[in-house]
Amino acid sequence: MSVRTDLALEEKELNPDCKNGVESEEEVHGDIKITRIKIKNSVGKKAIGKPVGTYITVEMPPLTDNGELNEAIVDAISGELEKFLPQNGLVLVAGLGNTSITPDAIGPKTANGILATRHIEGEIARSIGLDDMRPVAVIAPGVLGQTGIETGEIIAGIAELIKPATVIVIDALASRCLSRLGCTVQMSDAGICPGSGVGNKRAEISKRTVGVPVIAVGVPTVVDAVTLAEDLTGHECSSAVNPRGAKMIVTPQEIDLLISRGAETLSRAVNCALQKNIDRDTLFTLI
Repeated sequence: MSVRTDLALEEKELNPDCKNGVESEEEVHGDIKITRIKIKNSVGKKAIGKPVGTYITVEMPPLTDNGELNEAIVDAISGELEKFLPQNGLVLVAGLGNTSITPDAIGPKTANGILATRHIEGEIARSIGLDDMRPVAVIAPGVLGQTGIETGEIIAGIAELIKPATVIVIDALASRCLSRLGCTVQMSDAGICPGSGVGNKRAEISKRTVGVPVIAVGVPTVVDAVTLAEDLTGHECSSAVNPRGAKMIVTPQEIDLLISRGAETLSRAVNCALQKNIDRDTLFTLI
């Protein structure tokens, strides 16, 4: 059966007996579940099918179920993201994806809500009482079809120029089941290969290619149709689901709301993780 997923948690579920090279732990806080999976070596990498690194999954009530932002979810995501961040230094945040395709727009829309502070320094920062701000740069580099440049090349070029301590990339992910769309966030220090979950793998964005640590943050917004059909039926379905070889992707009816709420939640969580020295009321008046 051909399974496409960006979630290490789902790969672990498909390999429940995998012990060598993989560590896993869970925490539950009310209706929020946090799973931490550590792929330690090549044995774990082969078993799970993901690069060596730590993968943290936050499972929560669907983002589309609540009219107001859930601060408990923001706190859970922010707290886990902080564990990946260096204590000091500039952070480059990159919102990956295409705003013209709704399920792929969560990265750029999240980037719109990130507070950019790299340009606020010295006397200006002191005069407005924000000299404790962490320097942050934000980009939404678009996609290869719009720019003619691989997203990874753009990020690597900017990183070479501004020398961040780390890069956070935010992207839409693919799950293998509909139940995880819009109610799951994955964070990882292993970087990302955009599009791999739907068979459109682009250039890797990782410490190896960028030169500094890369933290990947994403929300699953789509399921590959073949993966979904085979998961439900247990049979090979590619020829029936993809007529004439045309790949199909499944996304929820309320995808616009999912992207809007997801971007708001992620941007708030990232801002909180980055700007720990600014109280929240002040922080969110600046955005």
